[in-house]
Amino acid sequence: MNSIATHTVPAIEYKIRLQEYAISIFPQISSRSALKKAIAKELVLLDGVIANTGDWIQPGQTIQLLEDEVRERKIFEFVLKVLFEDENLAVVVKPSGIPTNGNYFRTLENALPYNLTVSKAEDALKYPIPVHRLDNPTAGIILVAKTRGVQQSLYSAFENKRIQKTYHALTHGHLSNAITENSRVDGKAAATILEPVSRYKIKNENFSLVKAKPITGRTHQIRIHLSNMQLPIVGDLLYGTEEEFFRNKNLYLFSSGICFKHPVNSEEMTFELKLPKRFRNLSLYRLS
Repeated sequence: MNSIATHTVPAIEYKIRLQEYAISIFPQISSRSALKKAIAKELVLLDGVIANTGDWIQPGQTIQLLEDEVRERKIFEFVLKVLFEDENLAVVVKPSGIPTNGNYFRTLENALPYNLTVSKAEDALKYPIPVHRLDNPTAGIILVAKTRGVQQSLYSAFENKRIQKTYHALTHGHLSNAITENSRVDGKAAATILEPVSRYKIKNENFSLVKAKPITGRTHQIRIHLSNMQLPIVGDLLYGTEEEFFRNKNLYLFSSGICFKHPVNSEEMTFELKLPKRFRNLSLYRLS
């Protein structure tokens, strides 16, 4: 089997087992259950040896994810907005409420063959593959690989922090100044650059539009970091607070931009989306 992603364990100051550590290092593994299945199918290697969930992780070790056998995919006939496509990759927009991937039929991954053409390259993937993911309630930009070589190059670019993603979030409270939040997520180092964009006053409650640039890619990182700062995202049922004005509203988190170097021609690629109408409508309450 081919190795599709490799991770080298950095210096860590705590003992942790593979099943806890590996959940957020491979973007194509979307959940703890998916990780356990990959390990059970012997698709995860630790220093070249088939790994077990209970293996202890040590600095300097190499963790590899092997390619699973490709099965026929049921195609979800759902129209996506395609921002860019060539023979190697694509940039698409994921709507809110649809998982990126996972053990479901209605996923962005299953909709990709309906929206994108198959690459004619020699190492073409049978189906396009998203190389990172967004939470189910989060809409915005997703980067997609169409060849095996580009898939591995983009995984490496994410691993080495050569791809910059930008999000916008509506939060409770006011963020006064730009700050880099460094609190750990699931025991692992995590960093997010946060910048205030606008401030609002709605029914005597303060809100902020915040631009967030994650330096690392931990699960729910932006949501956790803003919650830790007492600035929970509006509509966040997991890390947020009870809503009044925004009761029963979806999560106000949007993946608005991405910047990366094309793995084949080295062209600098930048994509930015206009904020959704529900964000823009808040201008009625803007303070600054």
